[in-house]
Amino acid sequence: MENIHIMKFTAGGWQVREDVIPIHPKYVFEHIFEDGILLVRAIDRNPTEIYDGKFLTVRISSPIPDVVNLRVTHYEGVHKPLAFPIEDKLPKPQPEFADTEDSLIYTTGQLLIKVSKAPWDIQFYGNGKLLTSSNKNSLGFMHVLNEGDYMIERLDLGIGQCIYGGGERFGPFVKNGQSITIWNNDGGTWSDWAYKNIPFIISNGGWGLLVNSTDKVEFEVATDRCEQVGFSVPGQTLDYYFIYGPTPKEILEKYTILTGRPALPPVWSFGLWLTTSFVTKYNEEIVTEFVEGMQKRGIPLSVFHYDCSWMKDYHWCDFEWDDIEFPDPQGMLHRLKSKGLRVCVWINPYISQFSSMFAEGVKNGYFLKRKDGSIYQVDWWQPGCAFVDFTNPDAVKWYQSKLRKLLDMGVDTFKTDFGEGIPEDAVYFDGSDARQMHNFYTYLYNKAVFDLLEEYYGKGNAVVFARSATAGCQKFPVHWGGDCKATFQSMAEELRGGLSFAMSGGAFWSHDIGGFVGTASPELYKRWVAWGLFSSHSRLHGNDTYRVPWLFDEESVDVLRFFAREKNRLMPYLYQTAVEAHTHGWPMMRPMIMEFPNDRTCRYIETQYMLGSSLLVAPVLQENGAAEYYLPDGIWTNYFTGQIIQGGRWFQEQVDVFTLPVFVRENRVLPIGYCEDKPDYDFTKGIELRLFQIADGSDIQVIVPHHDGSEAAVFKCVRNADTITVNLVKGTANWHASLNGTTYNPNDKDSVVTIKL
Repeated sequence: MENIHIMKFTAGGWQVREDVIPIHPKYVFEHIFEDGILLVRAIDRNPTEIYDGKFLTVRISSPIPDVVNLRVTHYEGVHKPLAFPIEDKLPKPQPEFADTEDSLIYTTGQLLIKVSKAPWDIQFYGNGKLLTSSNKNSLGFMHVLNEGDYMIERLDLGIGQCIYGGGERFGPFVKNGQSITIWNNDGGTWSDWAYKNIPFIISNGGWGLLVNSTDKVEFEVATDRCEQVGFSVPGQTLDYYFIYGPTPKEILEKYTILTGRPALPPVWSFGLWLTTSFVTKYNEEIVTEFVEGMQKRGIPLSVFHYDCSWMKDYHWCDFEWDDIEFPDPQGMLHRLKSKGLRVCVWINPYISQFSSMFAEGVKNGYFLKRKDGSIYQVDWWQPGCAFVDFTNPDAVKWYQSKLRKLLDMGVDTFKTDFGEGIPEDAVYFDGSDARQMHNFYTYLYNKAVFDLLEEYYGKGNAVVFARSATAGCQKFPVHWGGDCKATFQSMAEELRGGLSFAMSGGAFWSHDIGGFVGTASPELYKRWVAWGLFSSHSRLHGNDTYRVPWLFDEESVDVLRFFAREKNRLMPYLYQTAVEAHTHGWPMMRPMIMEFPNDRTCRYIETQYMLGSSLLVAPVLQENGAAEYYLPDGIWTNYFTGQIIQGGRWFQEQVDVFTLPVFVRENRVLPIGYCEDKPDYDFTKGIELRLFQIADGSDIQVIVPHHDGSEAAVFKCVRNADTITVNLVKGTANWHASLNGTTYNPNDKDSVVTIKL
C-alpha cells in the first residue's frame, strides 16, 4: 500500500475538502453513567430538532487511575477494528462522575474529563491543570467520496508543546510539523518509512495518547491545524487511550502497564555481538577465524550471529544448515559454545517454495491465502515466498517446532528479521481483516518466537533481535534500528530513530555498528564503535562486507577492545538500569526530555541521551573528532577524565577515538564491576562504588542486581556536612568505595566506609 497521507480532510483554515462529508458533534443529546462507564450520545445539531440528527456515541471508561479510554462510534453495527492486546489484572480505579448544568465530569485519579453539553467540547485536566482540549469540529466522522469512511480527532497544542514518539522514526525527534503514517515498511533509515510503527505519542504538556487500532493510523502533528495534533483511523470507530503523566517517565510507566512491560533480557545479551554480515559468503573456517581473531586480540565477545546464508541460497527459510558450507553444524556450535559464546541465527516468516517446509505448510493450511483459496506467494528475496499465518495456532506450533530443533542443536536466540511486507489483501485463518493485520503481524511473529525461547530456556533467559514492531512489542526485546548507511548522517538518523522508539515504549534497542549499507571509513567505524558500546545492546553488522575491526585498521582493534571492556565493567549499573526498564517501562537509552522534563533546551535535543538516570552520552557525529553536547544545569563529571564541569550550557570540543563525551550526573553513585572479559559475572565480587559530587543531606540507595533481576546487594550512601558514609545494608558483597580517584575499603566490623571531606 502506498504511504498516502489521508488525514488532511481540510482545505485551509476555513473549509473541508470538496470530497469530504463531515459529521461533528455539536450538543450532548443524552448520557448514561453505570459501573464506572460514561456513555454519551452527541448530536450534530440542536437536540430540539427531532429529525435527521446524526450521532456519534462516546464511551468513556478508565482501565487504571490517570488513564481514560474513549471509544467514539458512528455506526454501531459495523465491524469493530482490531485493537492491541491490553494487559489484564490491572489495578481497578473507582472513577467519579458529576452531572452539572452545563457539563459531564468524569474523574479517575488525577485525570478529569469535562464534556461540555452545549456547545460540544472535551477538556482534559491533570491535577487541576488544563492539559488539552478537543474543540469545535475536532472530533468527527468523515465520509470521503470514492475512498471510504474515517474517524478523526484533534487535540490542542499549547505554545511550546512538542510531540514525540510514533515508533522508531528517523526524521526529526520532535514530531511537530510532520505527517506520520502508522504503516510498517522496509524503507531504510533515510526515509519517512519505518520498521516499528507505534500509534502512541507523548506530549511534553503532561499527557500521552495511544490510538488503539492496528489499522493504518494517521497523525498530523501541527500541520493541517498548526495548533493541534490530529489523528484518524479508517472505519466507523475511533478508540484511544489518554494518559496523564505528568512526566514522560510516568506516562511510559502507565502506557506499559496497559500494553505490557518489557521482558528482562539475559545478562549475556548485553555483551558484544559479532555477525557474519548479511549477504557475505562464509563457512565454519571464516567464522572460526573471526572468533579466534577477536580472542587473540583481547576483544571480549559474547554472541556470534549467523545471518541468512547459514541456509542454502533461495531456500530461505527452511531452517536447515547449508550442508556444503557447514557439514557438521552441531559440532560447530559445540565448538563455538566451548569458547564461552552464545549463538544466534537469522530467521524470517517468509517461506521459499524451494524450502523443505513449503509443501508441508501448503498441505496443512499454515500460510496466508488469496481470496480464491490459493497460497499467497510473491517473488520477494526468495522464489515464490509464502507467509506463515500466525493466526492459526497449529501454524504457530509448526513454526516453533522447526526452531526448537535449532535450540536442541545449541542455538540460543534468533534474529527475527523482516515482518513488515505483509500483504493487505490476504485471507487469514481466523478471518482477521488483512489491512488491520499488516502492522499487527509482527506482534504475532515475534511473540511466537519469544514464547518458544521463554518456554525452552525459562523467563529471564529469552531474547530476540527484532527489526519490525508495533504497540506491545516492547514485551519481546531486543530491537535494532534496521538498515542504515555507513555515513555520519546515517549514524545521526539511527540515533533519532532510537530516541523516538524509546518515547514509544521501546526499552532495549541496538543498531548496526559501522553502518549496514556500504563500508565505513576507519574513523566512522571507530566513532560508531564508541557509541555502540554505550548503547543498550551492541552488535557489529553490515551488508556485503565484514565488520571485524582489523579489516579497518589496527587502531580500530584497540578502540573496540577498550569500549567493549568498559561496557562489561559498567554491567552492574547497566543491568540495574535494565531492571528498571523491566519493572517500570523506562527505556535504558532515554531522550534528554525524559530525565529533564523541565529543561526547555532538552525538549529539542536529538544528538545525545541519558543511559539510565546517571550517564549522559553524546556520540561523536562529525568527522575529525568534533563533539558538541549540552549539559543541563548542575555539576557533571567526565566519566573518562574525571574533569568536573558546571552545566547549563552547550559545549564543543575535539575528542580522540578513545574518548566519548560521557558525563556522570551529580549526586550519583555508580557501581562498577571488576570483570572486563564478559558481561555475565558476579556483580557483587570486587565491586567499586564510585561517588560523584555527593550533596550535603543526600541519602542515596544503590542496588546491585543478581542475574535474575533481584537484589543481590543494597548500599546506602549518606552525606552529613563534611562526612560521607557508605554501608552495605542488604546482601553480601566484596566491595570498596572511591572518590576522586582515592579508594576507601570498608572496615571488617560492619562493612562501612567513612570518608572525611
